[in-house]
Amino acid sequence: MPDAIIRSLCLFTDRLDDAETSRLERLATRLEETGFVVQTRRVCVTGHGATEVEAAYGDDQRFLSVGQLDRAGLAEQFDALLAADNVACNLAIDDAITADDVAWLFRLVAEQPGQTFGFAYTFRNATGSPFFPPATWAGNGSAIGLQPTDLAAGCDTVEAWLARLRDAWNALDSVLGDEPDYLGIDGSIAPLWDEPGSLVGHVRRWAGSFEQAVTSDLFLRITAFLKHDNPRPVGLNGLMLPCLEDRPLAGEYSQGRFTIERNLFLALHCGLGIDTYPLGVDESPARVLEILRLVQGLAERHAKPLSVRFVSDGRARIGERTGFGNRYLHDVVVRPL
Repeated sequence: MPDAIIRSLCLFTDRLDDAETSRLERLATRLEETGFVVQTRRVCVTGHGATEVEAAYGDDQRFLSVGQLDRAGLAEQFDALLAADNVACNLAIDDAITADDVAWLFRLVAEQPGQTFGFAYTFRNATGSPFFPPATWAGNGSAIGLQPTDLAAGCDTVEAWLARLRDAWNALDSVLGDEPDYLGIDGSIAPLWDEPGSLVGHVRRWAGSFEQAVTSDLFLRITAFLKHDNPRPVGLNGLMLPCLEDRPLAGEYSQGRFTIERNLFLALHCGLGIDTYPLGVDESPARVLEILRLVQGLAERHAKPLSVRFVSDGRARIGERTGFGNRYLHDVVVRPL
């Protein structure tokens, strides 16, 4: 089995303290010494502003977040988030979504488009997920999220891949199980780039095509496994479909085969919402409002966490090619929502 990649080693804290940084590094070292590859170190801080968090934990090796905010919290923090280089957040909305809620996204597009990568709307959000931007504090401690797609390299069936993933989870739990503040594992499938990191790349091998897989039970089988076999579940534990992070999925989008409707169909029964979906600078705010209202309604009706993360380079209009300059995002010609 190839070395398991830890996509996110995330420390949740309510402190601004050098001891927290030392604890994060100790955990990373412990994992690396047992064969895991730690791709990113992350810190999600509650109760402090973006400026304070960046001053305390800012480092080229760390991703930072102030976690879940309500409307008042976002209004208070917005200017600091605009000025920050690397601080994510999510806006949780429990009541009726308004045009004012959508306006925050379009301000980011106009004033600091790179920060759209670190901003999401969340509905019925699960606490303790180590993945940004939905990460939300659930008490001080550490949580782990793998990049499980890489474990599928060379697997002829989805079952062979999931068996490898189970082994990786159990190994991970054996390493950190004695940590007193170990929160657990978010088993979410987090694709990245091309094969072996792309989920769609593997799906094409197993199902013949992404289109065929969409109307099969393949994704249901994967998410059933995530919910029942994780030895220490925390957070979201679902299927991520990051439109522009999974490059073959970006290709499906470019060919018109990953529309908002198809994205939401998958999110409804196995996914976690809309993620890194391209937004033209000339897109209608009213259209975004319609989509957010739909996603909120689906989250409530099916009692499941869903989020929405639209991304923009601040320049590309509908029909134009993006230029993100972000190594995690594949450039595409933007389609209307």
